[in-house]
Amino acid sequence: MKYMLMMHAPGGRYQISDLSKQAFQDHIAFMQSLNKRLLAAGEFVSVQGLSDPDQGKLVRAGAKGEPITDGVFPETKEFLAGYWIVDVETPERAYAIAAEASAAPGPDGKPLNMGIEVRQVMSGPPPTN
Repeated sequence: MKYMLMMHAPGGRYQISDLSKQAFQDHIAFMQSLNKRLLAAGEFVSVQGLSDPDQGKLVRAGAKGEPITDGVFPETKEFLAGYWIVDVETPERAYAIAAEASAAPGPDGKPLNMGIEVRQVMSGPPPTN
C-alpha cells in the first residue's frame, strides 16, 4: 500500500530556515539517511521539499476556464513543507516512518517533532484508450 507522509511546518515558514549552519547540516544528513534506509528497504517511492507559502498561489478556473489566482498567504498557521510517498505493507509501518521523520533534529539537535500527516494514496481505474 502506498502512503503519502506530509510534513506540516508551523508558522509562515519552515523552521529549518532559522537553524545554525551545523544544525542545518545535521537536519539534512538525518533526512538523507532516512531516505537511504527507505530505499534499501524497498519502501521509498518519492520525496520532495516544497517552497515556503509566500511563493505559492491558489488557482481556480474562471468562467471561461482561465486561471484565477489568489494568494500568497504568509499568515498561514501551518503549511505543507514537503512529503514522502512510501510503499509499505501496513499503515503501522507508515506511521513508524512518519514518527521517525518527525524526530528530525532542529536547534541544539533536539527533535523538531513536526506534524506528519499520513494518508493512503488511492489508486483509480487504469486509463482507457
